[in-house]
Amino acid sequence: MNKRYNTPGEVIEANMTGAVAKAGLPLGRMILLGILAGAFIALGAATSNTAVHAVSNVGLARTIAGCIFPVGLMMIVFVGGELFTGNCLIFMAVLDKRVRIKSFLRNLAVVYFSNLLGALVIAVLVTFSGNLDYSGGLLGAYTIKVMMGKLSLSPVQAVTSGILCNILVCAAILMAAAAKDIAGKVWAIFFPILAFVIGGFEHCVANMFYIPAGLMAAQNPAYTELAESTYGISAEAVGSVNILSLLGSFVPVTIGNILGGALCVGTLCYIIYRKKA
Repeated sequence: MNKRYNTPGEVIEANMTGAVAKAGLPLGRMILLGILAGAFIALGAATSNTAVHAVSNVGLARTIAGCIFPVGLMMIVFVGGELFTGNCLIFMAVLDKRVRIKSFLRNLAVVYFSNLLGALVIAVLVTFSGNLDYSGGLLGAYTIKVMMGKLSLSPVQAVTSGILCNILVCAAILMAAAAKDIAGKVWAIFFPILAFVIGGFEHCVANMFYIPAGLMAAQNPAYTELAESTYGISAEAVGSVNILSLLGSFVPVTIGNILGGALCVGTLCYIIYRKKA
């Protein structure tokens, strides 16, 4: 009788086999797949923002957002894409000496900036679509609020939140590989991503949408006035955002995501499930 799912050992072995192909992708294809993944995650972020921008209860808002945001990873799994946070799992193949560390780092660097490009495209499209005008511009103000919340995290908060996020994201990817049918993969992705959004943890690729979208929204005086009257965010605080504050957000979150995916999930799973020679 055929099993209805893959065992953890089979999932880890399949992931390492796939990692060899990921690390060896031609540069052009890697960039295009990275752009696609960044756009998909950004679409999940944008639509979840739209759903919750007028919900005042934090727990309810995060739960609603968590029900929508997983569509980004689902599209990557079913349509295709190279996602920085998920590709941290390539580290298992590095440990197994199937992928060189240089190829692993090359993949992460190329995919990271490709994800950024894809997310930026969606941020621009969302801004010019008029989406941020919803609820009399409240969505635009909420977008500014989200950006400022992410930029206000301390380095320790950003790193630890990034670790927690990518433990759940990488678990979702491995769980999806355990399922053998589409429905099983959908539910395997849904619950860990729901948990990460409810927890309010930090995902560097999602922030590639949230922060640029907030910067674009801040260029509209109507949104900044509404952000001040509704959320108490002054125009001076928004105007003080600069390259240092952006790097101070992205760098620690990215480090946390790498630690969460490559070490907390990848290394532990490799140690537990690796095949003995």
